[in-house]
Amino acid sequence: MRKFDTKVQDLKYKVLREVARGAFAGNLLEKLPDIPKIIAPGPKPSTRCCVYKERAIITERVKLAMGGNRDNPNVIEVLDIACDECPVGGWQVSEACRGCIAHRCEEVCPRGAITFDRHQHAHIDKEKCVECGRCASVCPYSAIIDHKRPCQKACKIKAISINDQSAAEIDNQKCISCGSCVYQCPFGAIVDKSFILDAIDLILKSESNENYKVYAVVAPSISSQFSYAQLGQVISGIKALGFYTVIEAALGADLVAYSEARELAEKGFLTSSCCPAFVRYVETAFPDLREHVSHNLSPMAAIARAVKATDPTAKIVFIGPCTAKKQERQREEVRDLVDCVLTFEELQALFDGKEIDLSSLPLDVLDNASYYGRIFARSGGLSDAVGQALREQNIEYFAPNPIVCDGIEACRAALLRAAKGVLPNNFIEGMACVGGCIGGAGCLTHGEKNKSEVDRYGREAMEKSIGDAISIFEHTQKL
Repeated sequence: MRKFDTKVQDLKYKVLREVARGAFAGNLLEKLPDIPKIIAPGPKPSTRCCVYKERAIITERVKLAMGGNRDNPNVIEVLDIACDECPVGGWQVSEACRGCIAHRCEEVCPRGAITFDRHQHAHIDKEKCVECGRCASVCPYSAIIDHKRPCQKACKIKAISINDQSAAEIDNQKCISCGSCVYQCPFGAIVDKSFILDAIDLILKSESNENYKVYAVVAPSISSQFSYAQLGQVISGIKALGFYTVIEAALGADLVAYSEARELAEKGFLTSSCCPAFVRYVETAFPDLREHVSHNLSPMAAIARAVKATDPTAKIVFIGPCTAKKQERQREEVRDLVDCVLTFEELQALFDGKEIDLSSLPLDVLDNASYYGRIFARSGGLSDAVGQALREQNIEYFAPNPIVCDGIEACRAALLRAAKGVLPNNFIEGMACVGGCIGGAGCLTHGEKNKSEVDRYGREAMEKSIGDAISIFEHTQKL
């Protein structure tokens, strides 16, 4: 039974599972020294040069599974001990160099970093090279190639560099916590901090406190994740973990769509606020556009606020595909609404840490949101929902003209045009992950099938209009 896309995810999950198992059993501190041996029993290593290094890396993974470095505000961290297998990279001269006499590469280099051997084959002095790439642009044989590390290729905003120890280093001022580097690193050397112990602590305390309930708010992309079980069984599994009930974040999306539609019509131009990585990108790279970011909370925070308005003692644990949601939870306007954020990877670890077999559970029901709230999970869904919300609220005088930005590179292109005043669209749907939330780093699986699963899940919604979903929820909350 394959649960994950990659073996890196599987290794990460095993660490989380053992931490969860110890926390549920109440013996985590006693169990900690044994976790590396449980995952890498030896005597032969399965992922590294020797079993001792393998266990040393697992020990560092355990620390991140327990919350990581609390002094580092970023939820994404580099395991230096694991980041040692990639070549330094950068611009390199390949065997395609013909030793020509034109030496255009030498002439264009601003730092004199290019020299030639006795065969006239070019060489680049890494001490002098400033990675400008001019040499590559003039080489007639395309012999100069940029060998970037996978994490650097994954980070489209260039927040990752290589330090003096040849390990990846994250610029926290640029990082948007999207987790693309986490998913793409072949050695799992970049990891998102886990707050799984915080969630377990909330659950265990609620079991001994009648006035204290823990609500699970699940992202709509959950519909495409647990392929070995039915969604109703996953909902039963979440309740079996000790959650009081399960609510759709898609209902928060319904709330946001209604409000964002009105804001768009009022202001005439808007960018979405649902994706925390996109919002962070606007704030850091396009500060002049910050005023155009929707003032609405994200669906996660919106539904959390609605629940706590009815039940002030409620504790909210958001479960979804997004590492940036962990960073969003630290924002001043969100921290009192959402108590903990988990990914689907961590939810799987919770199930197995408590030995819950989803396939044996009965079907439960998850039916809080509309079709439009549920399709927020994939690229284009937010724009469709805002258009529907305009129609349902009879805001006919305003014609929406959205641009759907699928991935951070598309977001950058739209924001650049908006900053120059040449963007013809009046609404930017910004999704940092390709595909939307279904492409989030915390997903169990990634792929095109996830989009069709989300659409199918949306069509199964009992409430076909956004207004109906909101009205029923508000009526239920009053009961």
